[in-house]
Amino acid sequence: MADTRTLHGFHAVTARLRQRPESVRAIYVDAGRHDARARELAARAAASDVAVHPVDAARLQSLTGHERHQGVVAIVDAAMPHVTLDDVLETAAEPPLLLILDGVTDPHNLGACLRSADAFGAHAVVVPKDRAVGLNATVAKAASGAADTVPLVAVTNLARSLRELKERGVWLLGAESGGESLFTADVAGPVGWVLGAEGAGLRRLTRDLCDRRIGIPLVGSVASLNVSVAAGICLYATRAARSRT
Repeated sequence: MADTRTLHGFHAVTARLRQRPESVRAIYVDAGRHDARARELAARAAASDVAVHPVDAARLQSLTGHERHQGVVAIVDAAMPHVTLDDVLETAAEPPLLLILDGVTDPHNLGACLRSADAFGAHAVVVPKDRAVGLNATVAKAASGAADTVPLVAVTNLARSLRELKERGVWLLGAESGGESLFTADVAGPVGWVLGAEGAGLRRLTRDLCDRRIGIPLVGSVASLNVSVAAGICLYATRAARSRT
């Protein structure tokens, strides 16, 4: 159905039941699973009046198109609550902490970035509508539930949105080698961490709009980090800096 989509994996399905149970149409579970995790999910679904259907592996694979479902698939409303940057900035109870991704196209990377954003209290993840992956079942599974706790704000024009954030007092910090050392940089206050796409890094216009460029010092043999790893380090650095002020 066009108005629904699938979620798979225990973290993603449980998070949706916890955050938006009314949006879950049905849950399908591997009939061979009788472990504590499956029982806990069934109990949570029953409390929310959501039907759980025991099915075989072939049925689960037909719903997802692959076998990486952990034995659970949910049919949920496709529409997510619409959240804008204005909503995020106006409701934040502390200086905004944003993760801005310039063209991340790998769904596993986006999911992992959402997971880090949740872990370190980012108020939203901002992505361009074009040249970036959207929120799909693979992203939700990789996010381990964070796709339902951290707003994913897709903007039509990333450059314009960056300018608007600057006008509203948000410091844009571009994560890029060759800039200030993250070990000594001031990263407290209202911050938007800006990270580039896998391999390509920040586009020139995006880089030029950043107030500062900050690099993560690396002491090993690798030249760069995966975008989701870098995002987690940058967000942690801001949380650590805020705890000292």
